Amino acid sequence: MVLITGGMGFIGLHTVRRFLDVGEDVVATRFRTVREPEFIKSEIGKRVKVEPLDLTAAHDVVDIVQKHKVDSIVHLAVPALGGLSAAEDFRVNMFGLINVLEAGRIGGVKRVSVASSGSIYTGMHGPFREDMLLPMIGRSPTESYKKAFEVLGQHYGDRTGMSVVILRITGIYGPLYHSMSNLPSRLCHAAAHGTAPNLSVRGGVPFEEDAQDLTYCKDCALGIQLVHSDAKQHTVYNIGGGRATTNGEMLAAARKLAAPGFSAEFQAGKGPAWRPDPYCDNTRAETEVGYKPQYDTDRAFADYIDWLKKYPT
Repeated sequence: MVLITGGMGFIGLHTVRRFLDVGEDVVATRFRTVREPEFIKSEIGKRVKVEPLDLTAAHDVVDIVQKHKVDSIVHLAVPALGGLSAAEDFRVNMFGLINVLEAGRIGGVKRVSVASSGSIYTGMHGPFREDMLLPMIGRSPTESYKKAFEVLGQHYGDRTGMSVVILRITGIYGPLYHSMSNLPSRLCHAAAHGTAPNLSVRGGVPFEEDAQDLTYCKDCALGIQLVHSDAKQHTVYNIGGGRATTNGEMLAAARKLAAPGFSAEFQAGKGPAWRPDPYCDNTRAETEVGYKPQYDTDRAFADYIDWLKKYPT
């Protein structure tokens, strides 16, 4: 039985589905939000046990591990960006981390995998490899907390002898993503509904040649499951798309599938934030556990837009 914290969230739900597909039963935690998409609904209460959980309540985390005889944990839960004060954000992130790790130690689990992020590579030139030295700076909540998670999680594993693995997941988008923060999601929503995407956020109108590592949610879930289940040689793994996808490529993919009324124009060339090869090198995960993304931009956009047409809300 695998416990997935944040299992009823965006990445969590796709990860639950992937573990079910390989024969694992799952305990999925939720905080306030309850979502039961069609691809998981029939398993809830059967192979998927849903537990409400405040991760800052240490005894509750331990109780869930013991109640369900959990043998491994995937820690995905995070507070919403900008939803808490600075002090409360710190409390929820850091108490949540130590409570999950300690519950795993007490429960004798074989592994705790902790979600990190490609944002730890902010400001660096790619391709990004797990053995690169990271700058000791945090320019955003995600970059700051994920760097702390990596250092403290691995230290805790060293101190206790428990296997703690870091998952550097990057640029995730797809069905159930709801904040509309990233560009591919805004483009897909606009293409599905025949509207103009909001390009006024995240730096304004994008430049065509600027790029990022994008990972479709189903590929992310695949990578998480493979690393969590099979990793043996290392404690840190990139789980990314494995290539730099330009904004121009995204726009072209959206236009191919767009409903009438879709309209978007990007700025030509490179923007001031352009950097070379901004993608994660997945060689470690591919070599050791067989992770290889299955969705290129066109296939991912087609799958996502089809979903949005079926489930528009």
